[in-house]
Amino acid sequence: MDLITVLSALAEPTRMRIVRMLAEFDGERAWKDIELPIAQSTLSHHLKILRNAGVVQNRTEGTRCFVSLRDQDLDGRFPGLLETVLGCSDPQ
Repeated sequence: MDLITVLSALAEPTRMRIVRMLAEFDGERAWKDIELPIAQSTLSHHLKILRNAGVVQNRTEGTRCFVSLRDQDLDGRFPGLLETVLGCSDPQ
């Protein structure tokens, strides 16, 4: 997990919306519960970028996939970063 990759992943508005949703939910969410006006393939693409950056993690249970924010890992590596980013006003 490096800072440039994390910031790059968070720089895109749709991914930031996903991170905000996960932070507000405070736990894991099923992919089907992430409601955005985008195609499922686009959602999958954004979640893959967030996962590869180390921002989220996936867990599979049977045929269901759950995603959660790696807030403790992020805070341990970059103290205060996630809180600061989430505290910024949402442009949308």
